[in-house]
Amino acid sequence: MSIKMRLLLSYIAMLIIPLILTFGVGVGIIKINVGSIQNIATIGETEKNLLSEGAKIFTDIKLTATKNPDQLKNMEYLRGMDQKLSIINTGIVVRQNNTVIYASNLFNGENITEYLPKVRHHQKDNHEEIHDPEFIGNHLYLIKQLDFHFRDGQSGSVFLLTSVGPIGQFAYKLMITMIIAFVLIIIFTNGILTYIVSRSIVKPLKSLKKAAEQIKEGNLNFVLESYPRDEIGELAGAFEGMRLQLKTSVEQQIQYENNRKELISSISHDLKTPITAIKGYVEGIMDGVADSQEKMERYIKTISLKANDLDELIDQLFLFSKLDLKKLPFNFEEIDLHAYLLDCAEEMEFDTGRSGVALQYHTEVKDPLMVIADREQLKRVIMNVVENAVKYMNRENGTIDIYLTASQTTATIKIKDNGQGIPRHLLPFIFDTFYRTDASRNSSTGGSGLGLAISKRIVEEHGGRIWVESIEGEGTSILFTLKRA
Repeated sequence: MSIKMRLLLSYIAMLIIPLILTFGVGVGIIKINVGSIQNIATIGETEKNLLSEGAKIFTDIKLTATKNPDQLKNMEYLRGMDQKLSIINTGIVVRQNNTVIYASNLFNGENITEYLPKVRHHQKDNHEEIHDPEFIGNHLYLIKQLDFHFRDGQSGSVFLLTSVGPIGQFAYKLMITMIIAFVLIIIFTNGILTYIVSRSIVKPLKSLKKAAEQIKEGNLNFVLESYPRDEIGELAGAFEGMRLQLKTSVEQQIQYENNRKELISSISHDLKTPITAIKGYVEGIMDGVADSQEKMERYIKTISLKANDLDELIDQLFLFSKLDLKKLPFNFEEIDLHAYLLDCAEEMEFDTGRSGVALQYHTEVKDPLMVIADREQLKRVIMNVVENAVKYMNRENGTIDIYLTASQTTATIKIKDNGQGIPRHLLPFIFDTFYRTDASRNSSTGGSGLGLAISKRIVEEHGGRIWVESIEGEGTSILFTLKRA
C-alpha cells in the first residue's frame, strides 16, 4: 500500500474512530446513570409506583372533588395538601377552566400552564388519567390528572406532578463528560494511528540512513532489507541499485588499478629487454669485442632488429592507448568482405609461406558480401591474429585457414590454425592487455602481448564481437563478426 493511501486511510480513521468510541462512551454513561434500555422502556411502571406512594392523599383529594369541589379553591386546604405531597417530592396544581389557581412551590415559580394537558370540553367528573413524563424547567415530572366540576359548573382539574430527578444537571454533567471523553479519545486515537503510520515510514528511513552511513565509510558489502511496494520501497530499491552499482564500480576500479600496475610492469619488462640488448651490443662494439667485419655487421644487425622491435612495441602501445581513450579515428565504409579477404589472403600467403605455414581462404559466399568496416583497421585485426598463429605454430606442416560465413545481419570471419592450442583455463585471458600464454614472456616466441587486445578493441569499435575456440594439441580458432551493410 502506498504512503499516500496509508495517510488517507489514517485521516479517515482519525475522523470515524473517535466518533464511534465517543458514541459508545455516551451510551455507557447513559446506561450507568439512567439505567438500561429496558428500564427506560418500562418507565410507566415507575410512574405508577411513585404515584402509589401518595395514593391515600390522592384519595382524599378525589373525595373532596366529589363532595366539596369548591374546597379545592381553598388556599389553606391546598397548602396543607402541598405540604403532605412534598414528602414524596410531588407538587399539586389546580386549574379552573384554563387558569391555574394554585401551583405548588415545588416548581419554583415556573409557568407550568403551557406544560399541562389541554382542557377537555366533555370531561367527566372524577376522570383520572396518567400522562407521559413532561419536562418542566430542567426536571422531568410524572403527571396524574383528575377532572371534576366546581359547584358553579366550571370545569376543574387537579394535577399531581412527581419529580423524577434533576435531568438538566445530569445533561450538563453528561455533556462535560462527553467533551472530555471525546478529547481524550481523539488524543489517544491520533497518537496510536500517528505512531503506526510514522513507524512504517521512519523505520525504513532509519535503515536507509544507516546504509548511507555505511557507504560513506566505504562499506559496500551489505544487503539492504526489502520493504513493501510503496514509495519507501521504491526508494530502497533505487538505493540498493546504487549500492550494487557503486560496488561494481569500486571492484572495476580495483581491477583497473591492478591492470594498470600489471601494464606498467609488462611495459617495463618489454621495453627493458630490447634496450638491454641494444646496450649490450653497443658496449661490445665500444669495447672492441666486435673485432672483425663479420662480428661488427652481426652486432649492428642485431641492434637494428632490437630497435625495430622497440619501435614496433611503442607503436602498438600508442595505438592501444588511442583505442582505450577512443581517440583513434575510424574511416567506416561499405566494402565487399569476400573480395577483401581474398586480397588479404593472397598478400599474407607469401609471408606465412616463408615461415613454413600454409594459408588458405575458404567461403561458400558467391555474391558480394557488403559490410561496414574500416579497411586499414580490419586488416590490422586479421594480421594480428595470423601473426599470432604463426608465432605459436609448433608443427612442421602448419596451416592457417580463413573461413567466411554470413547470416542476415552479420558476417563471421574464422581464422583457424593447427598449432599447439591453448589450455581451457587460459582461454578467458587471451584478449587481456599484455597477456601471453608463455608465462616467461620470451620475446622470441611471443610478441608484445598487445596484438589480440588491440584486435578486440577494433572489433568492438566496429560493433562486432570476438571470441576464441581452442582444443589443446589440435589448434585454435579466433572468430569475430561484422555488421552487414
